[in-house]
Amino acid sequence: MPRALALLAVGAGAFAPAQLASHPRDVRVAGIFDGVKDAFSQDAGILDEDRVTPFDRWLGIDVRSEDSKAEEFGVPDDFVDSMDEANYVSVKLSKPMGIVFEENDPSTGGVFVASLADGGAAAENASVKPGDQLVAVGDALCKGKDFDACLGLIQASDAELTSLVFFRGGPSSLYGNLGASDGWMTEFMEKKTGGH
Repeated sequence: MPRALALLAVGAGAFAPAQLASHPRDVRVAGIFDGVKDAFSQDAGILDEDRVTPFDRWLGIDVRSEDSKAEEFGVPDDFVDSMDEANYVSVKLSKPMGIVFEENDPSTGGVFVASLADGGAAAENASVKPGDQLVAVGDALCKGKDFDACLGLIQASDAELTSLVFFRGGPSSLYGNLGASDGWMTEFMEKKTGGH
């Protein structure tokens, strides 16, 4: 009887470590789950392509790292989430406000704070910073409007203190495919103005 068949005939006891160790050849005994933990650990040396299985592709599961996903979708390094209320600043300022506005690129529209005049209401308030994007004046949304429309809303305000809402981030985070949706912006403004 060949040696392989003899081992099968003996039964499960034939595979005990003591018997295998006495075998003339150098045989390594390994448990069935040895190395499984290492295979599924998040090792930085494993490439994202190595993580994807055919089953993942079939189900549409994305197992890539967050950094890889950000690179694919072209998320800029200076991205600020425009659908996070923490990235907005609300102020009430008297006129003259002392804010120098500048228009964004015409493809996006809207205006941003270029600078603050010394001694102006905005500089004294210290909430508004250069680079902030103007989003609303009072309860009127001016996100994406041209320079004249935005300044017209400020000039038309006859309140003692004019309410302004600014986004603390760049135009690439506020406009385009990375920007807040119109529905989110409408809900946000309703919260800010109390539904008026």
